[in-house]
Amino acid sequence: MKANRVALSLALVGAAALTAISIGSMHATAQEKDQSAHPSKDDISFAHKAAQGGAAEVKLGRLAEEKGSSEAVKQFGKEMVTDHSKANETLKAVAAKEGITLPAGLSVADRLTYARLSKLSGADFDRAYADDMVKDHEADISDFQKESDGGKNEAIQNFATQTLPTLQHHLQNARAMRDAAGK
Repeated sequence: MKANRVALSLALVGAAALTAISIGSMHATAQEKDQSAHPSKDDISFAHKAAQGGAAEVKLGRLAEEKGSSEAVKQFGKEMVTDHSKANETLKAVAAKEGITLPAGLSVADRLTYARLSKLSGADFDRAYADDMVKDHEADISDFQKESDGGKNEAIQNFATQTLPTLQHHLQNARAMRDAAGK
């Protein structure tokens, strides 16, 4: 009888220990999931930069529609307004869901680019805008590829992955526009 009580006591202690370990493991797994769901500093930085860059593409696209002297520049500007407005809305929705406050407006560098381009006209505008769009989209593709490959937040990473083909298409068009503008 005494042996049965000892065995039963050991079994209860073992079961309690296994339950505690299991609960602790489930709690740790939930914490790990929570931590991976929250955007990292890099994810937030990417979202901020993408929001500002997208806003710049729209504003510069409108400027190209207005000031471009070639039909290619005007059409590219229109494409920038359409595609980046859509991407901006998608990013805003993702950011809101993930608790990220995006910056309103353009970065200092983008404001300077806008000011510089707004002073140009004709073929000078077309060449400068085309050069800027090639450089900008090369940098954007690099940033979006990095987030797509290594982002910690799934929603932001998915945004980068889904937007990347559009940016690659823009780069191809920007290069053709630059070539047509005489560069």
